Amino acid sequence: MRHYPAPIKDRKIRFALVGCGRIAKNHFAALLKHAERAELVGVCDIDPLARAAAAAETGAKAFSNLTSMLAETNADIIVLTTPSGLHPEETVEIAASGRHVMTEKPMATRWHDGLRMVKACDDAAVRLFVVKQNRRNDTLQLLKRAVTQGRFGRIYMVNINVFWTRPQEYYDSAAWRGTWEFDGGAFMNQASHYVDLLDWIVGPIESIQAYTATLARNIEVEDTGVISVKWRSGALGSMNVTMLTYPKNLEGSITILGEKGTVRVGGVAVNEIQHWEFAQPHEDDNKVQQASYATTSVYGFGHPLYYDNVINVLRGDALPETDGREGLKSLEVLIAMYLSARDGKRIALPLDY
Repeated sequence: MRHYPAPIKDRKIRFALVGCGRIAKNHFAALLKHAERAELVGVCDIDPLARAAAAAETGAKAFSNLTSMLAETNADIIVLTTPSGLHPEETVEIAASGRHVMTEKPMATRWHDGLRMVKACDDAAVRLFVVKQNRRNDTLQLLKRAVTQGRFGRIYMVNINVFWTRPQEYYDSAAWRGTWEFDGGAFMNQASHYVDLLDWIVGPIESIQAYTATLARNIEVEDTGVISVKWRSGALGSMNVTMLTYPKNLEGSITILGEKGTVRVGGVAVNEIQHWEFAQPHEDDNKVQQASYATTSVYGFGHPLYYDNVINVLRGDALPETDGREGLKSLEVLIAMYLSARDGKRIALPLDY
């Protein structure tokens, strides 16, 4: 049994954030919604302009590097919204300082790095949280419940589509974007929350076959790809991803076809339940219309709900919804997918540990 630091019940949980880029604003907004139980005490970025802007927006103390932040901050937990390839070393350093870690997706770009992050936090007896805010969408919560309750009967086929767009200017906006070392491609970066659905919604995967391509963007990684999936349950499925949709983001969807049910959750970011039909009625059927929501943001609105769980865990009132081991599940699928595409062969799971 791992012994974590004592729950924090007599004061606000103190957060600090590293990496003040585009996704950091979602974290700032989420923390504001929990101002009664949490506070942001530090922000860090190597870019002086981004650092100054974040400090001005939040009122938190600014730091130019993680090491100096760890030496001076009184934060309980450090949030990583840095390029994905930096997460492993940062996590190891934070854990060694005795602080909890919350990392944006993907937790790492290499399998052994993900394992190393979990081990570092285990060894230091601190928590590792991996942000999977889309799991908190009402639409996906309903779908997850339907699968868990067995409403589909046997699941036959699953299809996931991510038809979004990222122009060349997006990749050119920072040197790390579109690189293998720091970013990963369309699957690992933009579509990683959808990769997460393969295991979280449907269950353990037996094997994967993938094709990836760089069709239009001047980047190291893929801008387009397809994977075929066989689950241990026998279900078959596919995932189709591209960042080349003309002229804007079109669809983020999951369709499940089962023995006793058919569901399609679509919209630009799995935000609309477009088909919901089961052989047997259930009280959740009355929640379908209110679960759908309008959005122009492919990030969804789940960050405040994710923070709610993290705060409750650190207060001793809940268990983590997505810890480091849960994060490893989608990383394992991603790595298997890239190995398949590289070597032109089917990859069985689990990977060799």
